[in-house]
Amino acid sequence: MNYKTTPFLGDFINGQFVKGPKSDGQFKDISPADLSDEIMTVSYSLDHVEHAIAAAKKAYLPWAKLSLDERKKYCLRLKELFVAHEAEMAEAIARDTGKALWDATSEAKALSAKIDVTLNESLKLVQEEHIPNALPQVEGVIRFKSRGVMAVIGPFNFPAHLPNGHIIPGLVTGNTIVYKPSEQTPYVGQLYAQIFEKAQFPAGVFNMIHGEAETGRRLVAHEAIDGILFTGSYEVGLKIKQETLNHYWKILALEMGGKNTTVVWDDADMDKAIYETIVGAYMSTGQRCSGTSRVILHDKIADEFTERFYKTAKKLTIGHWAKNPFMGPLINGGAVEKYIRFQEMANRENCENLMRGKSLDLENKGHYVTPSIHLVKSFDKNSVYQKTEIFGPNVAIYRSSDFENTMEMVNSTGYGLAMALFTKNRELYNEAILKARVGLLNWNRTTNGASSRLPFGGMGKSGNDRPSAHFAVQYTTVPLASLEDPTSLDKAKLLPGVTLE
Repeated sequence: MNYKTTPFLGDFINGQFVKGPKSDGQFKDISPADLSDEIMTVSYSLDHVEHAIAAAKKAYLPWAKLSLDERKKYCLRLKELFVAHEAEMAEAIARDTGKALWDATSEAKALSAKIDVTLNESLKLVQEEHIPNALPQVEGVIRFKSRGVMAVIGPFNFPAHLPNGHIIPGLVTGNTIVYKPSEQTPYVGQLYAQIFEKAQFPAGVFNMIHGEAETGRRLVAHEAIDGILFTGSYEVGLKIKQETLNHYWKILALEMGGKNTTVVWDDADMDKAIYETIVGAYMSTGQRCSGTSRVILHDKIADEFTERFYKTAKKLTIGHWAKNPFMGPLINGGAVEKYIRFQEMANRENCENLMRGKSLDLENKGHYVTPSIHLVKSFDKNSVYQKTEIFGPNVAIYRSSDFENTMEMVNSTGYGLAMALFTKNRELYNEAILKARVGLLNWNRTTNGASSRLPFGGMGKSGNDRPSAHFAVQYTTVPLASLEDPTSLDKAKLLPGVTLE
């Protein structure tokens, strides 16, 4: 393909793209799908963290004072632009992440859909409510007001959809935004900001700054930031928590990955269970926080499932995003090294290698790997392989015919994002609802993929009880309680010992 290098525009601050007078760092954005595709070179300035926060702070009160209908108008204009730029955004996502064009297109379409869901569904969760006689003859009012300046830290795997899932609710409810895209996907971040530029929000309401770890650290640790909305790894989420321990007033919404399990019981629809689990494990090359890492099979169906799952996985197409394969590459060389390292670790930790994951040398030189499957000979809650999020196309297969024991295995990793259960037995599903320490539990459907009309968040190492998606408006607002009494003072009801002069 003939790739076009994209000019780097700088950071988007106070309504315009700006470049710093000096550079504190530089990195190249190279497509993981083809290492000859140098998308752009990013040069960043740490001073821009301060400038972007100042712009957002200045813009906050005027934006918050606008009526909800006025803020909606800006978001509906943005929605039109998201739709108009869907094809361009899909290609940017595909180049930056390497994910197949069909996968990237689905993400690009989700941007406008998020605005629809937020305006038409999620805002109902933070509607003003009047409580007659909250105290005797005094009306109570529950209102939800904006928090202030919100920092949004974006991931690489869904570089448009996931930050957008924080940004839209934040803006609609009256906050201003400073957004840092992942350094793995700056091209998508720049295009996203260009669309905002066209939408003509008031200057400073939305800001975007590029950078690496130090940029993110300065952003989250800044005293003028009122909230941090993050999607990414447990390790980075933990660092954010540590950086803000003394900033107890900041709201933290941390979505931090998973080690998700699919359970297939003996009465399951086998065709559906195999297909859905293949999709759960290998879609987006396993780079989904809700992807399927572990599969627990009932003994009666384990042999059949394993054989058919293996044969199906072997036939998955892998290649360049423009050829619309099922799987693209991993995000970078470090991810490939980690993936290969965990293959060896699984073998050392008493797992049988049914399908070996290895690097692939394709026509387009990129970070391609094959899917892998390991058969776990014995469950070990202390096994590094069995409890670590690999973030690649690997599945560990277990056997268990005792549902109580199965649930202990499900809850063993410390993560608690998603579980899937394939069975026709509703009572078994109800038992899983009670016992599974997860925020997402699907019945006869894969672990990955989620609805913006439902909450999205996990327990344990997967998050901090601030679910996103439909519930995002709850962490972008503060509930305000008011007692409102329009009557004159009744002097006959003065408290004992009070004489009014």
